[in-house]
Amino acid sequence: MALRKSLTVGVLLAAGAGVGSALFLLVTPGERRKETMLTEMPEKHWRQREDRSRSNQLVLATLQEAAATQENVAWRKKWMESGR
Repeated sequence: MALRKSLTVGVLLAAGAGVGSALFLLVTPGERRKETMLTEMPEKHWRQREDRSRSNQLVLATLQEAAATQENVAWRKKWMESGR
């Protein structure tokens, strides 16, 4: 009886692993799809990279200004401009 249960559990685990492996192979992209995904990434396009860099600079400048002053810069109406 115990041998039968252990064999049944083993067969079920093997079947589950087989189904999981098959599903994994179905959903993973191929080499061609991986290449197209890499070329479509936002960091690859120069304009988006420049925009992101500019946004990061504005955020960093705002954070530095907030650290240096007691003013609540988060509630400023025109936060892209300097508050001075």
